[in-house]
Amino acid sequence: MMKKIVAIGGGENGRILDDGKEFPYETEIMDREIIRLTGKEKPNFLFMVHAQDSLESQEEYFQTMKRIYGKKFGCQCLDLKSNELDNMEKVKEKIDWADIIYEGGGDTEIMLELWRNSGFDELLYNAWNAGKVISGISAGAVCWFKSCDSERDKGKPTNVECLNWFNAHLTPHCEVHGRYETTKENLKKNKLVGIILSDCAALEIIDNQYRMLVSEPLCHNIKQAYGKKVYWINDAEYKEEIILPSKKFKNIDILLSKRKERNHEDER
Repeated sequence: MMKKIVAIGGGENGRILDDGKEFPYETEIMDREIIRLTGKEKPNFLFMVHAQDSLESQEEYFQTMKRIYGKKFGCQCLDLKSNELDNMEKVKEKIDWADIIYEGGGDTEIMLELWRNSGFDELLYNAWNAGKVISGISAGAVCWFKSCDSERDKGKPTNVECLNWFNAHLTPHCEVHGRYETTKENLKKNKLVGIILSDCAALEIIDNQYRMLVSEPLCHNIKQAYGKKVYWINDAEYKEEIILPSKKFKNIDILLSKRKERNHEDER
């Protein structure tokens, strides 16, 4: 079975605020690709946002995602709230039902602690190996990698150990002031390759191949979405652009190594 992940660095999803204001929908390109990867016209979509500990917030977020995946794209939609993880029989039923498993944004540390304490992290790993499309945004993007930055200690670079499906440090929303600086200091300490994604940029990984997806930033202070690879060798920092959208995929071993990529791309 092919292993499939779409890790989205950020972007608005058309959420509606209490005052009725509707944000732009920036992540359509990513959502369409997530659906395409299932090989089904109307796949089963399972949403969770365990990075937010309020059940009310989880429900509001689900209703936004249901408007996209359900109303717009015709998927069958269910959610999995954090208080359901104490019933593993019910959890396994939902995981088995799902074609897409999507984690929303919030506090990565809260989410990872919940998953590890409940054993849900192992179910997710098995679902990924079984060919289900694993996806997420912000906290739901970084969790699949070796580590990320913590937002709890403002001004103090703190490294968070994630699920380590990929040996790299991932940073979302990297255009936000201070994000890159924190990542830079963490990479110098942890010796990893860093992947930084702006809002409206995503990393799509299929087995050992990857490519970038980007959409148009409609409400972020950048002209174009982007991704970069950052790493240290001795006391020197290296930074390079990740190749922007293409129908072609490249070998992820090169992305995760401390060497520059060659100019040609491998066809998938």
